[in-house]
Amino acid sequence: MLDISTEGQVRILHLNRPEKRNALSFELCRQLTAALDTADQDPTIHSILLTAAAPAFCAGMDLKEARVVPESDLSEIHDALFTVNTRLTTPLIAAVNGPAVAGGTGLVANAHIAIAHPASRFGLPEIKIGLWPLLVFRAVSQAIGQRRATEWSLTGRSIQSLEAQASGLITELHEEPELRAMEIAQNIASQRREAISIGLDYVNGDQSGERARQLRALLL
Repeated sequence: MLDISTEGQVRILHLNRPEKRNALSFELCRQLTAALDTADQDPTIHSILLTAAAPAFCAGMDLKEARVVPESDLSEIHDALFTVNTRLTTPLIAAVNGPAVAGGTGLVANAHIAIAHPASRFGLPEIKIGLWPLLVFRAVSQAIGQRRATEWSLTGRSIQSLEAQASGLITELHEEPELRAMEIAQNIASQRREAISIGLDYVNGDQSGERARQLRALLL
């Protein structure tokens, strides 16, 4: 359900559960989290590309499975997956080739750069089944702002690609998102790895002037 490959210095993670619209089962969450952390710890990997098998990028959580997996196990792996943007020091680029809703929107929000097909759509529809997007709210809020994330959560409405781009969730729209995302991933991979790692570490943590001076000294 997760294909992993490497092209040059780019690690490619391909969600491969098309019959379930790449819904995030416990096992897929576990594999994806492990693959992201492994890539981040590999000094030969300079960027990560996340994509998915058509027809959808990700339909969110596998709610049927969630009823049988212990809540403690689900909470632990979901927290690890949907906070990955707070610990990655390797750039994550998402290529969104179809609907990415609920947890799928959360995955997109965790990417540093997200390229989407113009026909893609997004949203946080959990309220329509009496839930709240608690798992992904922090990441989405960081990407688009708390007020807009709250509105999306309250209404559960479908967000078209142009609005997603205007909101900041999507970086760029492209007819061939995977091709464009790979181009970006390879360009980033050609840059100085140490500078990117230190930069993202700064983004993820204390952004004081003193820490900036300390980190800058490491690069000079």
